[in-house]
Amino acid sequence: SASQASEFSQMLTAKGARVIDLPALEIREPISWEPVDRAIADLATFDWLILTSPSAVNYFLDRLIWQGKDHRQLAHHKIAVVGKKANKFLKERGIINDFTPPTFVADALVEHFPEDPNDKKLLFPRVESGGRDILVKSMTAKGAIVTEVAAYESACPKKLPPAAEQVLANKSADILTFASSKTVRHFARLMQQTFGPSWLSLLDDVAIASIGPQTSRDSRERLEKVSFEAEEHTLNGLTQGLEEWANQ
Repeated sequence: SASQASEFSQMLTAKGARVIDLPALEIREPISWEPVDRAIADLATFDWLILTSPSAVNYFLDRLIWQGKDHRQLAHHKIAVVGKKANKFLKERGIINDFTPPTFVADALVEHFPEDPNDKKLLFPRVESGGRDILVKSMTAKGAIVTEVAAYESACPKKLPPAAEQVLANKSADILTFASSKTVRHFARLMQQTFGPSWLSLLDDVAIASIGPQTSRDSRERLEKVSFEAEEHTLNGLTQGLEEWANQ
């Protein structure tokens, strides 16, 4: 999203790259806060709070405060966080997590969960639409009672920014970087909308950089290629991969 892209752009610019921003997400409130509000009212009944993105951290905690509560409501809950960025945002709120999986994907959280989830009640604030269901399905299969609530939405922008549209139309981009599978899906939709059915040909000579395995799967499906996948599934890992790619 536009609000999240500046840090990555600055990292790349500092390495000498010319960066054209193409926000492929619009982060906003869910259609209704009612499910989150009910979960907050019943917060004492949950064993774990599962946070898998910076937006989940911010929107859920902001709503907690809006309800007239504070972080002390989480004092007796265990908190699992996926990803360095989400963990950073949580720490900035003065909250320390109890578990972070060794790799920054939901699959790893399921595989390495620190206790038997059977009969544990998990609260999972998540994106309203388009998110993966692997965590919910896998933890439910292990006997956990998972409550999903839509804490935010990441929608597709209405159109490409003019600078990005021009670069893509001229085939003058060297590489496209994708930091989530949803940005791949939204990018494909925007390209189809802007350039019509032959849009994929505009990417014939453009490399594709992916932050992680799910993003790579979506990229192969919709863009028909992945040039490299970051070894560490973070923006730092993606930046390092770009350096190695550029020096080949």
